[in-house]
Amino acid sequence: MRLVGLHHVQISAPLGAEPIAREFYGSLVGMPEVPKPANLAKRGGVWFQVGPQQLHVGVENDQRPAHKAHPAFLVDGLDQLRRRLSDRGVETWEDEPLEGYRRFYARDPFGNRLEFLEPIAWIPGSEPSVRGGPDPS
Repeated sequence: MRLVGLHHVQISAPLGAEPIAREFYGSLVGMPEVPKPANLAKRGGVWFQVGPQQLHVGVENDQRPAHKAHPAFLVDGLDQLRRRLSDRGVETWEDEPLEGYRRFYARDPFGNRLEFLEPIAWIPGSEPSVRGGPDPS
């Protein structure tokens, strides 16, 4: 037995927040929405594609944002994304350096902490490897 990958990460949002999630993650950040299976759609929430993985925004009545735990998204065009977020009034900040990456943090409209990273040695047109560097192939 072995783990072979990560399918999705789920974050929380308040009940009825799907339109706000679509605006933030879909329109602003640029993640395409993934249709939920009919048997799960009745629970609410919205799913997005992020490379080969997914981000699931689940809704709950007593939503509490994650202040420390967070998804970290690899980005090609980190400065452009940071400007887009800042231009829309989303506060961004930096933390301790992480070797091999440029990065910043932000919070989504529900208070969840998000990390956005770009490898320093990014090769245009390449996809990062599992370790976050350029694909050696």
